[in-house]
Amino acid sequence: MNPLIQDMGIGVGLRPPHYQQFLTAPPRSVQWVEVISENFMEWTQHGYGQSIKMLLKIRENYPISLHGVSMNIGSADPIDKNYLQRLKNLQDLIQPNVVSDHLSWTGVNGVNMHDLFPVPYMMEALNHIADKIKYVQDFLGRHILIENPSSYLEYKTSEMSETDFISELVNKADCGLLLDINNVYVSSVNHNFDSYEYLKKIPARRIRQIHLAGHSQKDGYLIDTHDAPICEDVWLLYQWCTQNLGLQSVMIERDGNIPDWTDLEIEIKKLGQIREQSTQTR
Repeated sequence: MNPLIQDMGIGVGLRPPHYQQFLTAPPRSVQWVEVISENFMEWTQHGYGQSIKMLLKIRENYPISLHGVSMNIGSADPIDKNYLQRLKNLQDLIQPNVVSDHLSWTGVNGVNMHDLFPVPYMMEALNHIADKIKYVQDFLGRHILIENPSSYLEYKTSEMSETDFISELVNKADCGLLLDINNVYVSSVNHNFDSYEYLKKIPARRIRQIHLAGHSQKDGYLIDTHDAPICEDVWLLYQWCTQNLGLQSVMIERDGNIPDWTDLEIEIKKLGQIREQSTQTR
């Protein structure tokens, strides 16, 4: 099984408005890109779409990470073997540096509801999810990363904190952690906890990638929409992470209101400045 990855520098979530930029004038401000796995996987009985050619071309210039949204790792359903085989086929074709998905469930009884629902923090759920992660890793022949959730409700049946659950889970499953700092911030506001205390309890040695993103507000809740610039509080949390948890591969996600590349690159360059400052002060 492949070892957990090392720091790749600064990346970005590659989205259609920026495909041409990366094909014709590859930016030097990023060292790797991440794509949504499901957007490039084979269609059942129809093979790959035209987009795979574009991805293979970009792969000539950048390492690629595959980030899934439909593994359904937190569901009571077993892992969908058809889904997993198509993911492995894409992995074997692209040879990504990272394969990741979310600590969430996306459906039940074979129905995909296309949303990332939180899981109850119970030992029964922990053991179930750890077994599923180990199954996925054995099938893919590599470690995967699991991303901490953003959430808008909490289960009364939970037996432990989110940080305790994640710490135990990644150790039990022997997987890596994709730390989404915006998710930490969104949940901290929604559930009234200290985001810095959360970060202090996360198993730093398991972090292998960091996500930054923006969010929106609705009916008194912060919503993880990835459709706005990164807010100042999230930048400060990331700065704290670089100074206290070390440097890991880091990227920006933008999935709505996607700006021109030159505008998005302003945030990417800010990432570089924070990383550079952290190396000077540590």
